[in-house]
Amino acid sequence: MAKKTWQTLKICYCERADAEVSLEAEVVYPVEFLPDQAPRILAHRCSLGAECNKSSKVACIWAGTNPNYDPFQG
Repeated sequence: MAKKTWQTLKICYCERADAEVSLEAEVVYPVEFLPDQAPRILAHRCSLGAECNKSSKVACIWAGTNPNYDPFQG
């Protein structure tokens, strides 16, 4: 059976959340009998994404609400 897990890609400071956040990716690893396949990334998230969505500010791509704004790009 394939293994799904959330892995931290980067830890950085977010000005909108005014805190340190973890940028994470949901990764699926192939089953043992298909070792030649590379792991796949299914989704991205921010550790404080739910809290950002509750605030009055428009969130970002990592919170899942604004696909046009990535504050950590670059």
